[in-house]
Amino acid sequence: MPSAAAVSLVSKCTIFPSQKSSLSDLKLSVSDLPMLSVHYIQKGCLFTRPPFPIPHLISHLKLSLSQTLTHFPPLAGRFVTDSDGYVYISCNDTGVDFVQASATHIFIRDVIGSTDVPDHVKEFFPMDHTVSYQGHYIPLLSVQVTELADGVFIGCAVNHSVTDGTSLWNFFNTFAQVSRGVKRIIRQPDFTRNSVLISNVVLKLPADGPKVTFSGDAPLRERIFSFSRESIQTLKAKTNNQKLNFDGEINVVELMAKQSNDPLKIKTETETINPTAEISSFQSLCALFWRAVTRARKFPASKMTTFRMAVNCRHRLQPKLNPLYFGNAIQSIPTYASAGDVLSHDLHWCAEQLNKNVKAHDDAKVRKFVEDWEKDPRCFPLGNFDGAMLTMGSSPRFPMYDNDFGWGRPVAVRSGRANKFDGKISAFPGREGGGSVDLEVILSPKTMQGLEYDPEFMQFVTRY
Repeated sequence: MPSAAAVSLVSKCTIFPSQKSSLSDLKLSVSDLPMLSVHYIQKGCLFTRPPFPIPHLISHLKLSLSQTLTHFPPLAGRFVTDSDGYVYISCNDTGVDFVQASATHIFIRDVIGSTDVPDHVKEFFPMDHTVSYQGHYIPLLSVQVTELADGVFIGCAVNHSVTDGTSLWNFFNTFAQVSRGVKRIIRQPDFTRNSVLISNVVLKLPADGPKVTFSGDAPLRERIFSFSRESIQTLKAKTNNQKLNFDGEINVVELMAKQSNDPLKIKTETETINPTAEISSFQSLCALFWRAVTRARKFPASKMTTFRMAVNCRHRLQPKLNPLYFGNAIQSIPTYASAGDVLSHDLHWCAEQLNKNVKAHDDAKVRKFVEDWEKDPRCFPLGNFDGAMLTMGSSPRFPMYDNDFGWGRPVAVRSGRANKFDGKISAFPGREGGGSVDLEVILSPKTMQGLEYDPEFMQFVTRY
């Protein structure tokens, strides 16, 4: 197996937009500013080897990235803080990093074939441990292309105060579309800055910028647990105390799948087709995970646990934001329950607690979050501060497997070292689609071992 120091740098350069930007400065919102203390997002896709030489691929991707940046001018800019303390993105065409790397002794099987995610995957990403505040003086985006023995990995590191997952994957999808020759980009990002998220309150920061709020030194394990469409169906039916009707249920799941990778369709058809199924597939999966990790952590019954879910606010605000609003439009919703309650009640009860909180997060709640932040402006406290927290990020609805750069869909999606701590989970769509889900799970070694031997959880896992 490859060693930890497995990737070598071949070259690094700056890529500029192919056309100059006319976009004015964009003020960071109350969803952008708290992210100044977190790492750059690191997400990427693993591909089979393209049917042309790697030097040709590198030249082609550089040109495609340059053309893509004309649709996303903020990514080629830098942060500027004015004399009043407001932080803006200056769309000044300063450029982004492009890194070419080599790991030709690593095969695709070495990336996806082991129980835990191997350490060398972290080296497929640039800007390791980079805090978003540093976007004042370094690029807001870096792309790394790593040549493998039988594949290629395209990894992005993007400033988390510039994008959330919705905006990141819209960029990634557009980059892939341009690369494979699409001339008309339909999903143009919306750079409007006129919503309640734009505030007059100043976030006061130390002169050298904020620091991350979690320790990066704790021993951790990272695994991908896969859940097939059929497994998710069964779990959802169990959570909702329903009998599984394969004909009807499969039709519903197929309808979900058609929309699962389409951020423009916010309300799923299942809500109107099957109004009695109040608990969603994803909430069912989150509840299953909450129970299993609570068991594995062996808390006393009185210990309060927290399950945090990031929710997209674009469609929750009134008037709604454009689904392709560029920036952060997310809020983190905590759900609290004692370990005793999580484990003494059934799966439906746990899922119902999550469901109630998500459903209640309407326009008024979004605005209340904004008002509360304005009373106490601060960076987002990311981490597991009492040992009893779980934080769910990303989404199985993000169109990660739509990233065909011209020679086929990704083999797998992976993330880097950024923003990982005990209890961090990221949800990805499964490669087979159809409502399948992959969970990227970060836990302490002891808790992970408990999860692996948890029968309620593992009965639904279909690949690990």
